[in-house]
Amino acid sequence: MLTPDILFSSELNNNLSPTSAGSPSSDTLYDDIQKEVLHCTDCKKTSPRQDFLQTHQCSHTVEKPHHCLQCGKSFTQQGTLRKHQRVHTGEKPYQCSLCGRSFNQKGSLLIHQRVHTGEKPYQCSQCGKGFPNQSNLRKHQRIHTEEKAYPCSQCGKRFTQQSTLLVHQRIHTGDKPYQCSQCGKSFLDQSNLQKHQRVHTGEKPCHCSLCGKSFTQQSTLRKHQRLHTGEKPYHCSQCGKSFAQQSDLHRHERIHTGDKPYFCSHCGKSFTQQSNLLLHQRIHIGEKPFNCSQCGKSFTQQNHLQLHQRVHTGEKPYQCSQCGKSFTQQNNLQRHQRIHT
Repeated sequence: MLTPDILFSSELNNNLSPTSAGSPSSDTLYDDIQKEVLHCTDCKKTSPRQDFLQTHQCSHTVEKPHHCLQCGKSFTQQGTLRKHQRVHTGEKPYQCSLCGRSFNQKGSLLIHQRVHTGEKPYQCSQCGKGFPNQSNLRKHQRIHTEEKAYPCSQCGKRFTQQSTLLVHQRIHTGDKPYQCSQCGKSFLDQSNLQKHQRVHTGEKPCHCSLCGKSFTQQSTLRKHQRLHTGEKPYHCSQCGKSFAQQSDLHRHERIHTGDKPYFCSHCGKSFTQQSNLLLHQRIHIGEKPFNCSQCGKSFTQQNHLQLHQRVHTGEKPYQCSQCGKSFTQQNNLQRHQRIHT
């Protein structure tokens, strides 16, 4: 939208353009305009139109003559009021051509499109990390200044932003105000609800530029990209082994600590990983979800099915380097090799 200053100059330039034959001279026309021109009482700006002058004068008086009938909020310009009213009407006229997501302001669409392009024009001067918008950069910079002005009255934990504190406090109150209309599941904040809704819509707006694979969340994309880069930023303090994901490091560390936090409610046996507990529990409930398509035999684990299928295919991938004899399983090869030793 043109600013009042631009409108003043363009209006005058249009009126002072060369005249055609038979028209008044430019000097005569200029004198006429000078008689009609309107002056700002606070500065030297002039305008040939009353409405342009009124808009400009709002910058001096901070007058906000345009009021929202829904909430009473006031604005200096009619255009800004119209943008605000979309909050109440739910109108989102700006749509992303890549994923279909809609926004109520063009600026918000432009920021969103950086998710697809990977553009991060705002960079932290302390650590070089990039961000798609300035507000995220400002939030990040508080990590370096250690400014955490918002403490939780329940547990004492401190936060850099008041909004983050409010979301955290819901852990104590149990409040989950954001509910999925598809399945009824509730969430602490709106961003987690939006991420969850992609399960129902199938939307995967985060694309890997190296292999084209798509993901529902930016954090999942970043984890995936480590497969291409080979980055393993999480290191074990005990043995130095590195991992691409923090969850993998936590599981590994249990080897050193001996921690087995997952207990079987049937027999009390404990496990380092939840996935191992789930596999074990199938022994008690008799669940065998993996079926052989050749003979119908069922198994508790997929790798047991794969071993069994070699009976039908005749595959024997484990070969003795001494005599050339082959086996379906590695442990059978190891037992055989004792003959040679």
